Amino acid sequence: MSRRQCMRRARGFTLVELMVALIIIGVVLSMTVISGSPSPLRALETDAERLSQLFSLAREEAQIRGAPIRFENTRDRYRFIIFKDRQWRPIEDDTHLRARQWESPTRVRVEKADGSDMLEFGRDMIEPPFRVILTRDAGSVEIHANGLGIFEVQRQPPSQ
Repeated sequence: MSRRQCMRRARGFTLVELMVALIIIGVVLSMTVISGSPSPLRALETDAERLSQLFSLAREEAQIRGAPIRFENTRDRYRFIIFKDRQWRPIEDDTHLRARQWESPTRVRVEKADGSDMLEFGRDMIEPPFRVILTRDAGSVEIHANGLGIFEVQRQPPSQ
């Protein structure tokens, strides 16, 4: 092979080779973006994890402050309130137990053995167990409380 023929072959990539490489890069990037963005069900699980940690904190705060703390919610937001000066007041002096917005509209159902749907943390170390079910269009997630301060988040199987 002459030197001129070798030079002609080694000049670079063809247009087809460049296009194939760009398509492969585009497909890989789109898969990364799709898998990188959280699913709506994963967002619900994240909110449930945060709420279970806030329940644990509210339980400890009620014991430390010696005053009951309640959990209140609507479809758009939730908050913790404390019984202080003979009335229920929002907790404003705690950045963790402040009022928060749900990431998207959320239905909350509290299930307790006594049939009450009010969630209150008191001064007692042992409280009745309860279950909180968070539901969105994507699915449902449960927070189980054993009454001893352990909160566990579980994904509910889809209803048939």
